[in-house]
Amino acid sequence: MSIRPVILALALGGTGGALFFMADLPLPWMLGAMSACIIAALSGLRLAMPTPLRAVMLAILGVMLGSAFSPDLLDQLSRWSLSLSVLFAGMILATLLVMAYFRRAGHMDLPTAYFAAAPGGVNEMVMTGGALGGDERTIALIHFLRILLIVFTIPIGFRLVTGIHGAPISQSMGSLLDLSWLDGAVLLACAAGGAMAGRLLRFPAASLTGPMAASAILHVLGLTASHPPAELVILAQVVTGAGLGCRMVGLKWRDLATAARIASGSTMILITISAGLAAILAWLADLPFSMLLLAFVPGGIAEMCLIALALGQDVAFVSTHHVLRVILVIACAPLAFRLFKPWFRP
Repeated sequence: MSIRPVILALALGGTGGALFFMADLPLPWMLGAMSACIIAALSGLRLAMPTPLRAVMLAILGVMLGSAFSPDLLDQLSRWSLSLSVLFAGMILATLLVMAYFRRAGHMDLPTAYFAAAPGGVNEMVMTGGALGGDERTIALIHFLRILLIVFTIPIGFRLVTGIHGAPISQSMGSLLDLSWLDGAVLLACAAGGAMAGRLLRFPAASLTGPMAASAILHVLGLTASHPPAELVILAQVVTGAGLGCRMVGLKWRDLATAARIASGSTMILITISAGLAAILAWLADLPFSMLLLAFVPGGIAEMCLIALALGQDVAFVSTHHVLRVILVIACAPLAFRLFKPWFRP
C-alpha cells in the first residue's frame, strides 16, 4: 500500500476533527474525520487506512472503554437483565420489519434483505449472506450506511433534544505526561494481550472487544484505575473516523444517493423501535432513557461506546449491550435464516 493515500486520509481526518472541535460539535474528532474523508473519497481522491493501524487504534479505544467498568459492576448486572431481554426482543422485531421494508422498498431478494437487516456483525453478515445467495456489495453498503447514519444522527440529535454536553476527553482521560510507567505498562499489556486473546477466542471485533475485556477485568478487580491518555484517544478517534470515511473510496455521489435513500428509511425504523423500547423500559424499570437509547440503537460497537462516553452516559452498560447484541446476531442469524426460510414468501 502506498503511504501517500494514508497520509492524506490522516491529514484530512485531523483537519475535519479540529474543525468539528472548534464548532463544539459532539464526538468531534471521529465525526469530523469521518465527514472530511467521506467528502474527499466521494470526490474521487485516493485515501486509505491500513488495517494494522486501525487495529492498534481500536485496541486503544478498547482499553479506554474497559476502564469505564468499575468494581461495583457485579452489583449492577442484576439490573441489566430486563434491558438485555428487551434488547433481544427488539432486535428480532427490528430485523423482521427492516427485512420487509427492504423487500418492498428496495426490491431485494430474500437473503440480501435478511442479512442486510440483521443488526450486527457486519463482516459476518456479508460473508454469510453472500454464501447463502445474497448480494455481498448491497449487504455491506447497507450496513455501512446504517452505522454512518446512526453515528451522525444520534449524538447530534441527543444533544439537541437533551441539551447534555459531556466532559471533554482531556478532562476525563488525563494527559500522556501524567501517565506513570507502571500504568502505561498495564494498559499496553491490556491492549496487546487482550487483542491476541480476542482473536484466539474469536470475539466479534476482536481488536476492540479483546482489549476492552482485559481492561474491564483489571478495573473491576480494582487492580488499576488508570485510563489511556487523551492524546492517544483523540488519535484513535481520528483514525477510526477516517477509516470509516475511506470505505467510500470507489463510490460516486450518485451511488451513495441511491443506497442512502433505502438505508435512511431502515435507519429510521431502527431508531424508532429503539426509542420506543427505551421509553417503555425507562418508565417500567426507572432507568435513564438516554442511557437505554444508546444501548439499544444498533450502531457499531466502537462508535456507540464512544458516543456514550462523549455524552457522559454509562459506558459499561452501553458496551455490554452492544457486544451481546453482535454476539447474538452472529450466532443466531444464519441458523434462523435456514430454519425459517421456507416460511418467507420468495
